Amino acid sequence: MALVLLSTHGFAQQPGKGFDAWDQDKDGRLVREEVPEGIRRNFDRVDANRDGFVSREEDAAFRSKGRGGQPGARPVAGVKTIKNLDYAGTGNPKQMLDLYLPEKPAASGPLPVVCWIHGGGWRGGDRARASEVAQLAASGKYAGVSIGYRLTGEAIWPAQIHDCKAAIRWIRTHASEHGLDPNRIAVWGSSAGGHLVSMLGVSGGVKELEGTIGPNLEQASTVQGVVDFFGPSDLLTIEHPESENDQAEADSRVSLLLGAPVKEAPDKARSASPLHHVSAGAPPFLIVHGTGDPTVPYQQSVDFRQALADAKVPVSLLTVTDGGHGKGFSPAVTEIVHRFLAFRLLGEGTEPGDATIPALAR
Repeated sequence: MALVLLSTHGFAQQPGKGFDAWDQDKDGRLVREEVPEGIRRNFDRVDANRDGFVSREEDAAFRSKGRGGQPGARPVAGVKTIKNLDYAGTGNPKQMLDLYLPEKPAASGPLPVVCWIHGGGWRGGDRARASEVAQLAASGKYAGVSIGYRLTGEAIWPAQIHDCKAAIRWIRTHASEHGLDPNRIAVWGSSAGGHLVSMLGVSGGVKELEGTIGPNLEQASTVQGVVDFFGPSDLLTIEHPESENDQAEADSRVSLLLGAPVKEAPDKARSASPLHHVSAGAPPFLIVHGTGDPTVPYQQSVDFRQALADAKVPVSLLTVTDGGHGKGFSPAVTEIVHRFLAFRLLGEGTEPGDATIPALAR
């Protein structure tokens, strides 16, 4: 299997190279640094769920989509998918969500909702692939939602959080027609998506971050649980010790989000930082971060966890020793996420506490 090369003539495999040759640590996933430099620019196109690595399935799906097509999620058995629900009333394809419903719910009554928000540095990615919440819906215990939002090429902060909050309000407004529980909504996101779900968690009631998007302004945009995968928490202090190139790339992403460099817009950077909105009213958090993350420093999550704990917010930090930006995460990570969601949304089992697990062996 081979990551595809984008050219002016369409998509083609790079001759003589492929997934297995590039997967240097043989963990079944590719990070950006493992991909040949000449085609690295296409990494974000293949990384459909924006978790920081390309799986074999993403590689195969991208290559199989055909010339000029768009990647999409594979159907999940037992799940009904309703796509392109317009939460903003604008017709903008970025301001839509996809709904994943179990065909055979495990219990009667409205289902708790888990929303996925994709990453991509706020400038890339889309909601098309949301296997995390599709699989949760397949269990019959949850409904899943994948939320799209405007990227920085179209709008700057706070448009992104305005969109996400409008999507939560839409869910509450339409809960009864889809069998959803408006009082049990959790959000889960990675990287830039981790940042946005954290903002949803800590900014309930912050008027300037609510926005006026959509027709459902009477509804609350609060959530009842947050799963933050390696999201930036403080845009004022984010630093990248790996190299000057890493720092320049981070500065570029953040500058595009804010519409200006951080040093020229410190108040806006503070407004866009979950760390600076923490209060006792925030919902429970599960934070997951690798100590070897070259994109979002692990310390960002350490500091965020401490701020939440100081405010008496229930919070757990799952540390993946030597884990990268989604790289090296074992199935144990997903199991812990499911435990957190089951405890907080279903009242089942016990809540995971702080824990440290090793990254997958290289």
